[in-house]
Amino acid sequence: MEGVALTGQARADAFDRFVADRWSALLHLARLLTGGDRHRAEDLLQESLVKLWFVWPKVAEQAPEAYVRTILARAAARSARRRWWGEHPVDRLPDPPGVDDETAAVDERTRLEAMLALLPVRQRTAVVLRYYQDLPEQYVAEVLRCPVGTARSLTARGVARLRKLLAEAVEPVV
Repeated sequence: MEGVALTGQARADAFDRFVADRWSALLHLARLLTGGDRHRAEDLLQESLVKLWFVWPKVAEQAPEAYVRTILARAAARSARRRWWGEHPVDRLPDPPGVDDETAAVDERTRLEAMLALLPVRQRTAVVLRYYQDLPEQYVAEVLRCPVGTARSLTARGVARLRKLLAEAVEPVV
């Protein structure tokens, strides 16, 4: 009986180490998948880690990060289908980054994340997994449960839409 408790404790310790090591990266991925909403991203990540816990003995020695990425992507898609999050009005538009502004890179990343949030869920997921996570098209297709050609098409359409949104955001409104 004592061996079972040690195995259970070893399991818990390995899981805790995994979560501690990968929390930041997984939270950032979840935030990108949820369109930049940190609170939804935290909820999504916690929900995904609970699911990971139940299969931890099976995936711990294989690829737990790939498994939890799949859980995150699918949960984000389900979440987006269930709710409408709409637009969030602001009192004033943010100032564009200056030429010599040291925070320009952060501002640009924030702008890109905001534009990512405007993409349809499947396009956003395909773009994030393919380019942010640098995963192969085959993996993106498996996560989205579609043929590789469809994943490729979703990625291409998502990138094209991002380019259009970013170009429109730069042009002054008359």
